[in-house]
Amino acid sequence: MIKILRYAEIDNKDIFIRSTSTADVTKTVFDIIAAVREKGDEALKEFTLKFDCAQLDSLLVSEDEIRQARESVEPEFIRILEKAASNIRKFHSAQVRNSFIINDEKGLVMGQKVIPVDRAGLYVPGGTAAYPSTVLMDSIPAKIAGVKEVVMVTPPGRDGRVNPAILAAASVAGVDRIFKVGGAQAIAALAYGTESIPKVDKIVGPGNAFVAEAKRQVYGVVSIDMIAGPSEILVVADGKTNPVYAAADLLSQAEHDKLASAVMVTDSYELAEKVRDEIEKQLPSLERYEIARASIDNNGKIIVADDLRVVIDIANEIAPEHLELCVDEPFDYLDSIRHAGSVFMGRNCPEALGDYFTGPNHTLPTGGSAKFSSPLSVDDFVKKTQYSYYSREALERVAEDVAYFARQEGLTAHARSATVRLEK
Repeated sequence: MIKILRYAEIDNKDIFIRSTSTADVTKTVFDIIAAVREKGDEALKEFTLKFDCAQLDSLLVSEDEIRQARESVEPEFIRILEKAASNIRKFHSAQVRNSFIINDEKGLVMGQKVIPVDRAGLYVPGGTAAYPSTVLMDSIPAKIAGVKEVVMVTPPGRDGRVNPAILAAASVAGVDRIFKVGGAQAIAALAYGTESIPKVDKIVGPGNAFVAEAKRQVYGVVSIDMIAGPSEILVVADGKTNPVYAAADLLSQAEHDKLASAVMVTDSYELAEKVRDEIEKQLPSLERYEIARASIDNNGKIIVADDLRVVIDIANEIAPEHLELCVDEPFDYLDSIRHAGSVFMGRNCPEALGDYFTGPNHTLPTGGSAKFSSPLSVDDFVKKTQYSYYSREALERVAEDVAYFARQEGLTAHARSATVRLEK
């Protein structure tokens, strides 16, 4: 049963479970990466047989497989995928940055170019954690950014085929190539390249502890989006909140993972008790009951504070992945929210909308990292190059200042490079 606690009785650091895994997977992942670097496709097929029990002749998903997958899913699912993709494109198109140029002094030009990475790699989990929504959320921003090629990796089933919902989503999103490989070995393949899988510049997408550790180990060879932990939801609720809604929203994240954290903060002890009871009513009906039960029992909390001002302070201290503002006039509180991955406003905007449909990205910072990082966006798939131009006349105006600055740092060659061009 979910715990009800007075805020004064606990430390902020104890509100959310921040650990992603108790297992030390570092050495295992290191060995997997080394094998892929040495043996390429051969290692990938060996690991796929070992971990996924699938014997593969080819790692590439064929056009026929994609077509068959799209035809096998219900037309209604394709319609919803396309509508969700449209919402995601609309939101992320507003994020596009433009290059700029500054030329307001005679003989001087400064500027910055915004350039997409050449190739992005998308990891999509398979099996029981197969999320076509992740395909849309992680590939559409890359396409909007102008990435030339989006390469997707995802583990196959025992029959050697990829979940058709995943392939349908990839078709809608415009993913360029798809490969049947998962786990740390897939991350290694994207980072270093193999005979079949091309090396990418950026790897995005969620995964288990082995995938997260592999992303950590290849960072620097390639860029990554983030090291994501278990899912989190913080529901900020006043006394007028419907306990049925609040309980449903908490369970929507608890069913993700036994390590997921579902927390509500409220100024009403009466509401806290009603939500606790309602969670117990709704839990037995869930298909993922055992997962949600463990999450609620081990990590779930309802925190009761004195007033909504304190509740908002708690929210900022926690910096949750998902934050629901279940209050009257939620926009009155939005400016006070400084640390959160994504905010869901009002009593009719459950977090589940953001997982699938609203448009803002659902790949979000976890573990308190919303204090210093951001949701996945178009910015993740571009880099910036800056440039400068000085005419001789412009250089004459600043050369002595540059040389003086350089000499203060003891860098006389720097100083001379600025002044030598002015010598007769």
